[in-house]
Amino acid sequence: MSQALVTANFPVPSVVGSLDAYISAVHRIPVLSQEEEQALSHRYNEEADLTAAKKLVMSHLRFVVHVARGYNGYGLQLADLIQEGNIGLMKAVKRFDPDQGVRLVSFAVHWIRAEMHEFILRNWRIVKVATTKAQRKLFFNLRKSKKRLGWMNAEEVRAVAKDLGVPEATVREMESRLSGRDIGFEAPADAEEDAKPAPAAFLVDEGADPYDSVSDADHADDQLSTLSTALNKLDERSRNIIQRRWLDDDKATLQDLADEYGVSAERIRQVEANAMKKMRGLFAA
Repeated sequence: MSQALVTANFPVPSVVGSLDAYISAVHRIPVLSQEEEQALSHRYNEEADLTAAKKLVMSHLRFVVHVARGYNGYGLQLADLIQEGNIGLMKAVKRFDPDQGVRLVSFAVHWIRAEMHEFILRNWRIVKVATTKAQRKLFFNLRKSKKRLGWMNAEEVRAVAKDLGVPEATVREMESRLSGRDIGFEAPADAEEDAKPAPAAFLVDEGADPYDSVSDADHADDQLSTLSTALNKLDERSRNIIQRRWLDDDKATLQDLADEYGVSAERIRQVEANAMKKMRGLFAA
């Protein structure tokens, strides 16, 4: 597993050594009460206290493990998913506002999942199954080397690694990849209602906030209403020129309108400019 980066100005907790030991350790870390969580968050936000930030992160590592287990079917190492989720957790701690009245776990889940989703998409099996020489060797020999169906135990992993002359970690990684299956990034049009969601369904929709959607709709309605009012306050010729020049699908040129009104194209431009000036005044009001 690759080394973690440094995020949010303090080290990412590393998933190294035995994964079972790591999971056992994080489940022994006490869960914070809401009052403790708020106090630590204020210390970090107001005093840049990294010790407070570390306590917030450590107390939520068990939740990252819980979320990561939900992605077991993607053919990726659980340890890698946990590591990526830890990065998301740290980003959440950095951005968390305790005065919003929500618990950190509710806020952090979106950041944790976003990092895991990005990792899954970067390492999707159909793109990267066997890239190194050792992995290619495993790809063609691992299945026939397995003595039974299902996941190999530690003894079988050691035996396969010895027979093929590759590290045990490489054997486990390839087994994980081969145990997964390729699926379309987007769900097929004829997918059943109870089918497992496609990866595209897990992407964060930045426009899914109901407040933003309603606000945008209200703003658009207000702009249309102001435009209609502004057009009605223009004289007929100015209104027709604006309509023909900017609002119709088949827009007219200055010369087209000049020929229609029997004036120069420059005169049409002047009328258009004066009308636009009046309309901008109404929009700015």
